[in-house]
Amino acid sequence: MTQAPYHAEICNGPSGGYALWRKASDGVRLRIGFWPLKGAKATVLIFTGRTEYIEKYAHVALDLQAAGYTVASLDWRGQGLSDRLMDDPYRGHVGSFDDYQKDIDVLLATLAEEGLPAPCALIGHSMGGCIGLRALVNGLDVKGAVFSAPMWGIVMAPALRPAAWALSRIAAQAGLGGTLAPGTNKRSFILSDPFENNTLTRDREMWAMMGAQIKAVPGLELGGPSLDWVRLAMDECAALMRTSTPNVPALTFLGDGERIVEASAIHDKMSTWPNGTLSIIKNGEHEAYMEVPETRARLAAETAAFLDSL
Repeated sequence: MTQAPYHAEICNGPSGGYALWRKASDGVRLRIGFWPLKGAKATVLIFTGRTEYIEKYAHVALDLQAAGYTVASLDWRGQGLSDRLMDDPYRGHVGSFDDYQKDIDVLLATLAEEGLPAPCALIGHSMGGCIGLRALVNGLDVKGAVFSAPMWGIVMAPALRPAAWALSRIAAQAGLGGTLAPGTNKRSFILSDPFENNTLTRDREMWAMMGAQIKAVPGLELGGPSLDWVRLAMDECAALMRTSTPNVPALTFLGDGERIVEASAIHDKMSTWPNGTLSIIKNGEHEAYMEVPETRARLAAETAAFLDSL
C-alpha cells in the first residue's frame, strides 16, 4: 500500500486523517480514506454520492468522531482521485454497478489491514445510498444503515422516462454508451451555476465550500454522467425497488425540497422497512449533511443516537 494525497487544507475535518492507494480486483486504482479515533466504539463507513470525494465529508467525520467512531470512506471508481474510466476525465462513467461492490471489498480489506475497528454501520448519500443498499442485500456485515436522499429512483419527467430508457439502450448497442447524457455538462455545475435555486443545499457557505474544494484540487472535479451510467443506474434502482428489505435497522433523511432523486421511491422503500425510520428535513434540498448549521446539528445528533442504539 502506498500513501495517497489527503487534502486536509480544503476541509474542516478531524486531525490525523489520511488516505491510501489500493487496487480493486480488476486493477482499478482507488483512494481509500480514514479518520481514525483512538478507543473508538466501531467504524462508520461513508459511501459518497456521484461526483463526490473523501474530503467533502470531513465535517461529517468530525461529528462522528465526537460521537466516538472511527470513519472510513473512499473515492468510487470514476470519480474523486480514484482512476477515471474514460479518456475524458470529467465524464462520469462505470462499466457495471456491480463494480462498485468491488470498491467496497477493497475498503473493507484496507480497514482490516490498518487494524481499525470493524464497521458497525454505513452512511450512504444519493448514489452511495444505492450502492449501500445493494451491499446490504448482498450481506454486508454491519448492524445498521443511515441514508441521505438515497438514489433508489432518479427524478425525470414521466414523458421523458421511456425516451431515456430507449436512448441509453440504443446508444449502448451502437457503442456510444460513453456519450454524455443530454442536458448535462462535461464540467461541474457547482462552478458555473449560481447559488440561488440550486438543488443541493440552502446553505450559501456550504455551496461556496464545494466550489472552493474543486478549484483548489482540480482533479476532484466531475461533470455529467455517460448514457451508460444513466442506463445502469435506472436498471439498478428498478432492481433494488423489487428487492426485499434488508433485515437491519435503517434511518433515512430526506429533504422536503428534494429534486434530484425520486422522493416517492424513498417513501415506498422505507414504508416496507420493518426497522426503518424516515426523517423529513424541513426546508431541505438534496444534501442534508451539507445543509444549514441547524440542520447539520440535527443530523449529527440523530445519526449519533441511531448508531449508539445498534
